[in-house]
Amino acid sequence: MSESTKAFLRRFMRDQSGISAVEYGLLAAGIAVGLWAIVGGDTGIGTNLQAVLGDVQADLATAAE
Repeated sequence: MSESTKAFLRRFMRDQSGISAVEYGLLAAGIAVGLWAIVGGDTGIGTNLQAVLGDVQADLATAAE
């Protein structure tokens, strides 16, 4: 490895600029995954709520007959 490459890698590893943007990106990704796990997915609130509302709709249709 050449000296200029080594110097570049040393400067790159010491450089702290832009780190907060990466941290915010990781935080946003973690929040998005958490929300998807709660609301989305196969067992999330969204699926359960859809099933409950389907039951209510069926009961209302039966009562209206």
